Amino acid sequence: MNRPLLEQMFHHAVAEAQPARGIARHLPEKPKGRTLVIGAGKASAQMARAFEAAWEGPLTGLVVTRYGYGQACERIEIVEASHPVPDEAGLRAARRLGEFVAGLTPDDLVVALISGGGSALLPAPAPGLTLADEQAINRALLASGAPISVMNLIRNQFSTLKGGRLAALCAPARVATLVVSDVPGDDPSLVASGPTIPLAGSRELARKYANLYRLELPQAARELLAGEDNPAPAPDDPIFIRNSVSTIASAALSLDAAARLAGERGIEAAILSDSIEGESRDVAQVLAAMAREIALRNRPFKKPVVLLSGGETTVTLRGSGGRGGRNAEFLLAFAIAIDGMEGISALAADTDGIDGSEANAGAYADGSTATRLRKAGIDPLAALAGNDAWGAFHAIGDLVTTGPTGTNVNDFRSILVA
Repeated sequence: MNRPLLEQMFHHAVAEAQPARGIARHLPEKPKGRTLVIGAGKASAQMARAFEAAWEGPLTGLVVTRYGYGQACERIEIVEASHPVPDEAGLRAARRLGEFVAGLTPDDLVVALISGGGSALLPAPAPGLTLADEQAINRALLASGAPISVMNLIRNQFSTLKGGRLAALCAPARVATLVVSDVPGDDPSLVASGPTIPLAGSRELARKYANLYRLELPQAARELLAGEDNPAPAPDDPIFIRNSVSTIASAALSLDAAARLAGERGIEAAILSDSIEGESRDVAQVLAAMAREIALRNRPFKKPVVLLSGGETTVTLRGSGGRGGRNAEFLLAFAIAIDGMEGISALAADTDGIDGSEANAGAYADGSTATRLRKAGIDPLAALAGNDAWGAFHAIGDLVTTGPTGTNVNDFRSILVA
């Protein structure tokens, strides 16, 4: 009974974040001139399809999304590229976008459809860097354990499109950015590294964070980071004065939807936060301690209750050869912490349908998970140490697989104390 309810809440949260719901409410004012649609991210093709259906008038467009996430559009071209590590297809798409927005006038409108994943899907190496350099930078960042805000500040230093640079190429046209937010706190400049929104933060701060997280960067990247070449436009640059930004979907809205569904089923929902960050296994320890306290002592919430949270945790790679994902790693650590306890179950999944690089959205765990893993010949602690949460949950049939969902508002975690 517990798993179906948790899965229903996840699907309800995903449905709330579908682009069609928000785009119709945030259509920009029509221009005197042309309307061009650009975009990047794991939800950008769904956004393009929804915008095309809602927009009355001529338009042309070019949008890049992850392989397998494309949608059929009539006037907006959808191209696919690699995520989370960029590839040649993304490099070609980035170059085409730069050419697509060249030569615009003040009467033209550029609608930018931006969602999580756009950083990898729009590789545009700064002068002196190659695609291989950008791939190496991405791998270093993904393995660093740094929060998304730090990753994006550092990525911004090595791109010709991120950090508002794509919007600068659109000038003097007006740019209306529609965002499906996948970042804690919903700062739109952090989504996809803000290609149309200037990113606050200096080169000096990026250097500080690169040293703090001990990033192993390519030589060309280290040299660029040490200097001041390829500066990003400042947030107060006059070229952005007519631009607008609207967040059309976010973790907060999705968690509210899941909470309403729980209430309809007679279960109190407590939304802990929509912006939790930190190591997946550390966050799991904290939330497991809270679940145990409720199960044993009926505090700080009375059972039955479902604890909901969103945000983006991180995984620092410690093992080699493991197949993980931050939500699966969260749940494996959670399962170890509630080993043998009855009445506690949890689901954690990425709202875009892909947890890490595998085909699952996330996984399910309860007090019997660790025992079932041991019966299957898997040591839960060893699997966690080797970052092989995917392998562990796959072995006992507790992966949650949805396929691409068409949206992306980051992690969804639900813990039911029955």
